[in-house]
Amino acid sequence: MERSALIGQLRALPPGRRLITALDVPDADSALALARNLGPAGGFVKVGLELFSAAGPGVVADLRGLGRDIFLDLKYHDIPNTVASAARQAARMGAALCTIHAGNGRASLQAAAAALAEAPVAPGGRRPALLAVTVLTSLSAGDLEEVAPGGGSLADRVARLATLAWESGCDGLVCSAADLPDLRRVVGPAPLVVTPGIRPASGSADDQKRIATPRQAAEAGADFLVIGRPVTGAADPAAALAAIAQEFA
Repeated sequence: MERSALIGQLRALPPGRRLITALDVPDADSALALARNLGPAGGFVKVGLELFSAAGPGVVADLRGLGRDIFLDLKYHDIPNTVASAARQAARMGAALCTIHAGNGRASLQAAAAALAEAPVAPGGRRPALLAVTVLTSLSAGDLEEVAPGGGSLADRVARLATLAWESGCDGLVCSAADLPDLRRVVGPAPLVVTPGIRPASGSADDQKRIATPRQAAEAGADFLVIGRPVTGAADPAAALAAIAQEFA
């Protein structure tokens, strides 16, 4: 599927379907129990490194069987052939979104994008969207200077990586809502943007250093939001998610 058509389909989903609940749990049973309790606003769920390492592709199939769309957040970071093969597997599993580190470099970004562009999809379906991770929301400017000194400001790094990813064929980006206004000025409105680090105004920041409320993210132009502990740690996950959906709408 051509890039602009895929992005258009995903943006056409109602706001409540563009919330992604992070199933950062240690086993399939916990993930499936959470997914069953998310209510109608729980269309998308995130399968990340912890859950995928514990339960593998089987949990993706089980979650899809519950009617959930899958954000497969494995953040590919490897040589071009390996990330291309991994992207093909994401398509075979039926993931709706998958991630790659923009810092992988142009060749690997292009290889993953090309693999997904050629991936077969079921009639009426769509291939996974490839999202590039610019700078993790857990990293501050000081953290970046420690691991990669002399690379410019945090905003400069995010803009440079985002431009590279879009030019290399990625469908969108994963970035902090705090970075998004400046980022849109650099890459324009076309790329799909998924925003993690979302916390209700009354919530705790936990280990995130650059966070935003659902309303702030919406006003900044985020297309999808990733929400973890404010939903998964709530006494009533469905009610917590529904409240966030109202703020994002």
